[in-house]
Amino acid sequence: MKLENRVAIVTGAASGIGAASARLFAAEGARVALVDLDEAGLLDLANEIEAEGGHALAIAADVSRAEQVRGGVAHVMEKWGRIDILMTAAGISLGGTVDTVDETTWDRTFDVNVKGTYLWIHHAIQPMIAAGSGAIVTVGSQLAQSSPGRNAAYVASKGAIASFTKTMAVDHAAQGIRVNALMPGVIDTPMPARSLTRYADPEAMRSFWKQRHPIGRIGKPEEVARAALFLASDDSSFVTGTLLFVDGGWTAH
Repeated sequence: MKLENRVAIVTGAASGIGAASARLFAAEGARVALVDLDEAGLLDLANEIEAEGGHALAIAADVSRAEQVRGGVAHVMEKWGRIDILMTAAGISLGGTVDTVDETTWDRTFDVNVKGTYLWIHHAIQPMIAAGSGAIVTVGSQLAQSSPGRNAAYVASKGAIASFTKTMAVDHAAQGIRVNALMPGVIDTPMPARSLTRYADPEAMRSFWKQRHPIGRIGKPEEVARAALFLASDDSSFVTGTLLFVDGGWTAH
């Protein structure tokens, strides 16, 4: 198993890419700490992982609240004594162009997507530094490079994550820590499903998404999870500072 005896934290683990990645990490031998605001969803996933013979810890937390992040990392260290992998999959998308997005929406988007990424890395990287090893997987978006518009705060936040990932990779390579970003296309998760409700013709937008990917379809969370496993495991031992586009060819189009 690729992650045997390792401890992983996955934020945004109650659904979508986070849940699929947490399942796969557990199946590959990792003990997985699941983080999300959706406590019921976390407990369901934790029970599922345990029923399959894995090990899971549910941590209900707002990723943008420093005291909750600090407490979550401390809980993992108390239970398992190490952190080998961190995947920051928690995120929100609220839509809007810069002239219509109000300050509250802008701030909440950056609090969850960017500050949440920073806080979990800031606290979880400390035991990685002490151990001299670790793998961090952030989650950006193909929209950071090729956006169809109408989602200014989200796209800006994902661009920030891409840049943040690269500079962290440089800063911590000598400490044995690799930092890479997944850049998914449109994936069949609750986030794009909610986004569709913002359009007058949701089916037309869904059709556009399919056609915009040269592969001709929307991606599956499990497809992104397999890329996350690559970046979290020793299979990517010489990979750091990379933006891995799992986007069905969206950015090549």
